[in-house]
Amino acid sequence: MPPLYRRYVNSRQEILTQLTNPSDIFSVLLILGGDVVCRAIAQLAGRHITPVAFSFGWVAYAITALLTAIGENRLMPPPDSPCQVINGQSGYVRQNQSFILGRIMRDFEVWMDDRVKQHLGRMLQPNGSDGAGSKPHRIGLCVSIYRAEEANPGSPGYDWLYFIGFGTALLQLAIAAIPCGRNDSWDILLVTAAGIVLSFATGSLRQWSTEKWACRRSCKKTAILTKGNGSQHAIVILGDGKGLDIEDLASGPNTIEVSTFFSLTKMALLALCFLWVLLLIIAAGVKENSWFLFAVGGVGMLENIFVAGSPRSPAAFGMPLVFEDVIGEPKAMDTLFAVEQAYPRVGRSLLATFFPGKLRLKEQERWDELECLADSLDESRKSKR
Repeated sequence: MPPLYRRYVNSRQEILTQLTNPSDIFSVLLILGGDVVCRAIAQLAGRHITPVAFSFGWVAYAITALLTAIGENRLMPPPDSPCQVINGQSGYVRQNQSFILGRIMRDFEVWMDDRVKQHLGRMLQPNGSDGAGSKPHRIGLCVSIYRAEEANPGSPGYDWLYFIGFGTALLQLAIAAIPCGRNDSWDILLVTAAGIVLSFATGSLRQWSTEKWACRRSCKKTAILTKGNGSQHAIVILGDGKGLDIEDLASGPNTIEVSTFFSLTKMALLALCFLWVLLLIIAAGVKENSWFLFAVGGVGMLENIFVAGSPRSPAAFGMPLVFEDVIGEPKAMDTLFAVEQAYPRVGRSLLATFFPGKLRLKEQERWDELECLADSLDESRKSKR
């Protein structure tokens, strides 16, 4: 029997070599984190250029986007925050399917008007006339009323989240240029520049804008946003003939007609997927100065995470809102009574959501009175026409 020869493996040396100059890892990281990339694009899409930085996860996202476009005829992700949209006249409730409405509701406590915060502060004062009572942790319901300004669908506002993508791209190019200046190794600069161009091109497809604002314009409807029963906040948006149709928007991009334009989008995605896979193959061949490539991807991933999760104002989503009023009482029913008195039909529209059960006799009588007043107001408006 011939002798067995064992290959001597220096594990310590292999680990040191991998830590000094890791190889083939960047190509693996390129297929991780596609969901973060998708939400970052959804945040910024709308302008002709969508500056979402090149990072880990782009290859995975490109393939997933092509699959979603072919199978589901959409690019926009579903909303990541629960939200209900209620018609301010009929009380009809629908579950939100719009990404931007979900984000507007999720981030309300960040962008709410200072007068809403002051009103909440007064309502959270200790109980009792002498101020010595226990301080409530939350109030029953606070209804904030906003009036829609001229909407800018497809042309959202510029904010720091938008411009940070350009700064990140310049930083990535600067990092990638270091090995090029040190030892004339230009492969990392090539991969970085190609990745930036592909990421900007993928996020700038016009289909993003079409789906993001899939609704009618110049709407006069009154709509209400809330997270549902038990929520502390409800946002009333008065259409005033300038804003977006919130109910249309809440239906999501699945209601828009699949057009020839979207077929061109699918073809563009197919071409972009091919280029992303080609970039993945090229990145797998980079053997020297790999840490610079990791730094480029890491900076881009931080930008993607930051953009995907950061709050934005309604104006940044093309829906500028102007504060008009705030109504809030320690008891939710008292809040609804006050809203109905100030804005007929609106308080009644919220009743079924926050009080789905049977009302007390006095409450029912009060609502009957308010409904009669609303009917009388409607009749007087019709007679003036």
